[in-house]
Amino acid sequence: MTPATLARLHALSFTTPRPWSEAEFAGFLSQPQSFLLTEGDSFLLGRVIVDEAELLTLATPPEQRGRGAAKRLVAAFLEQARQRGAASAFLEVAADNAPARHIYAAAGFTESGTRRGYYRSPEGRPIDAIVMTCTP
Repeated sequence: MTPATLARLHALSFTTPRPWSEAEFAGFLSQPQSFLLTEGDSFLLGRVIVDEAELLTLATPPEQRGRGAAKRLVAAFLEQARQRGAASAFLEVAADNAPARHIYAAAGFTESGTRRGYYRSPEGRPIDAIVMTCTP
């Protein structure tokens, strides 16, 4: 997937946090620590720095949700993190994103902290980020 395609799909999938731009995707993809996993129009962008993996974003277009792609991508992320030598993995997810939090918890992530007001809704309302961690 090209950075332009990723940005378009991200915009279909997100309002909070704000969708990423083509330039942001291009920047992440140019980093050797980053990796992209795809399944159809769903994708996950992650990276491993030293021994820590970060799930940067996971996007599934609304009309394709509930078919298991996100679950499979998270499992593939954890496998990729293991292969790249990660001893731990983390992510941030909007506190009001119950479906994503459920997927991450089912994959073994546990809540380890809160970043107060980390995100903003399209209307400007602060939304906490839940930090979740696991061992890949």
